[in-house]
Amino acid sequence: MDRLAGERGIRDAGVASHGSRGSRISRGAHAVRGARGTQRTTHRRELRRQLRRADLPAVGEVRALLRDQLRRWEVPGLVDTAELLTSELVTNALVHTDQGALFTATLTSGTERRLRVEVRDFSARRPQPRQASDHTPSGRGLLLVRELADAWGVRVQRLGKTVWFELAAASA
Repeated sequence: MDRLAGERGIRDAGVASHGSRGSRISRGAHAVRGARGTQRTTHRRELRRQLRRADLPAVGEVRALLRDQLRRWEVPGLVDTAELLTSELVTNALVHTDQGALFTATLTSGTERRLRVEVRDFSARRPQPRQASDHTPSGRGLLLVRELADAWGVRVQRLGKTVWFELAAASA
């Protein structure tokens, strides 16, 4: 039985915690302030996963969770790009920091369906895209994120930072 067996039965209704690793799916309505102060309601679906320090097998597990959830959310066209970019952010957080991380994927619905993936770690060091040479095995992750995501960035937290990207579901 694999480590995700307890998490495979996650459904897209309500808030639930599954397995010892802390994955959670939630769905709910949220008020969003729009242009000119108007307010509109969007429905947000969320997948969360706590990651332990240096747990590199978790990279593949997060990819599988995200892939399955995107199919349940009926946006299979986002799967390939979202998996690739998620792998890069999760790997960076686990390799370049001394603590664990928190993975969150959120899909908004309404007129502009967007997938937002965030990976929060507890290191103050900001990631920097770098120019990788043809002979180095690493250093291309943030370049991929910059090129393939519709938007991406880094949000500094009181403790650590959150690196995120967004993909528009309409472009999938």
